[in-house]
Amino acid sequence: MKEIKDYLTKQKSPQKEILVYLRKLFLKTLSSGDEKMKWGVITFAGGKFYLVGLKNQVNVGFAIAGLSDKERGLFEGSGKTMRHLKIKNMADIDEKRLVQLIKLVDKKAECKFC
Repeated sequence: MKEIKDYLTKQKSPQKEILVYLRKLFLKTLSSGDEKMKWGVITFAGGKFYLVGLKNQVNVGFAIAGLSDKERGLFEGSGKTMRHLKIKNMADIDEKRLVQLIKLVDKKAECKFC
């Protein structure tokens, strides 16, 4: 927990506010509460999800193994095991859509490398 708080404290605005908001959303949506620092970023559900603050945005990562091609198309990037969504400001957060994606990935995706 201290590692996560330290990570959040080091972030600049608006990434810090975005990360804090998204972290609460993940903790509220996922039943497991499995949150830890892994790969230098905040992860959930054993690595099925990650949050990372970058220079100009926050990326929300999702495991995609086990999802259909159509479902994989809901995310950005071209990774074979993980894809992401880019959040540049608080206005970019579509909470309803994010909750749907979190539930979809939590139910269907496999995290083979976690």
